[in-house]
Amino acid sequence: MKYYLIAGEASGDLHGANLIKALSKEDPKADLRAWGGDLMQAAGAKVVKHYKDLAFMGFSEVVKNLGTILNNFKFCKKDILEYAPDVLILIDYPGFNLRMAKWAKKQGIKVFYYISPQIWAWHSSRVHGIKKTVDKLFVILPFEEAFYQKYDFKVDFVGHPLLDVVEDFGQQQPIDFRKKYRLSDKPIIALLPGSRKQEIKKMLAKMLTMVVQFADYQFVIAGAPSQPLSFYQNILSQNKIQIPIIDNKTYALLHEAHAALVTSGTATLETALFEIPQVVCYQGNYWSYLLAKRLVNVKYISLVNLILDKTLVTELIQEAFNEENLVKELGLILENKKREELKEGYVLLKEKLGNAGASARAAKLMVGYLAADA
Repeated sequence: MKYYLIAGEASGDLHGANLIKALSKEDPKADLRAWGGDLMQAAGAKVVKHYKDLAFMGFSEVVKNLGTILNNFKFCKKDILEYAPDVLILIDYPGFNLRMAKWAKKQGIKVFYYISPQIWAWHSSRVHGIKKTVDKLFVILPFEEAFYQKYDFKVDFVGHPLLDVVEDFGQQQPIDFRKKYRLSDKPIIALLPGSRKQEIKKMLAKMLTMVVQFADYQFVIAGAPSQPLSFYQNILSQNKIQIPIIDNKTYALLHEAHAALVTSGTATLETALFEIPQVVCYQGNYWSYLLAKRLVNVKYISLVNLILDKTLVTELIQEAFNEENLVKELGLILENKKREELKEGYVLLKEKLGNAGASARAAKLMVGYLAADA
């Protein structure tokens, strides 16, 4: 079978690589062509467009690069038609991939979508377009199956691919983390302030107020791959604090951490999968937050609470994200009773996510569907 995969971000490259490995096991004659990155290339796909050429963030940047974006669509369509795949597999990246799904359907190309767009959170009406253009949808969050069922759309829940990633990390050769990064023997509190500049500036400044309050612990910043070390160093200087920054090694940091302060997003789930007690933090622009609150259809901002459908990890949002509440909530997750409660909840979380093997389950279903239609 011939497979054409499209991933437009680093996370898509990671999950796409694991899917490619699984497809190759299920279909030893698999011919794989892709948009992605180095990991997908190493896994065995011929990568024809790197995701680093696709990263345009914000309205002004999109407008400035509109010509490039339109050319990317043009190149993608031409390349797919020339390759003539048995299936087009779209991985997350909804802004681009939902348009490609619509086009591919018109060309009579079978469309599989792996990692559903988060339409359950906002703009749920997009489900009707997905039903029309996607032949098979493979979802990674347990509540997504019920969401699509409301619209009479049968989807396959395969489990969350992050479970595979975390499990793979655990099997790697261990390193002497503290020695490598010259850390002390004090318990580590990891700071995960997000990935975007404005977000990091706002979140990190407030997180740093805990350094003096909890002197028996050492605080370590998880540096995002998208930001240079100098960016974090400037923030530390402005706040007259010096603590270590571990650049692009978040999993290694979480593996060693005793607790964490985490900006909402996928990082909340990653922290939970490493079974690290956490406080989830978020503070955005006041008007943007009010607008989002009106548009977004979810009760929680952390994936942990969303998946469990209850408050397991504390969420400090907007005005609640302040020094007084941080001291209180961080203090609680350093106490044994709260730590045990969180770790019990994390076990249930992993069960709800389907445990490891998402990539293998997705690949088995994909190959099975294609064989049945052959």
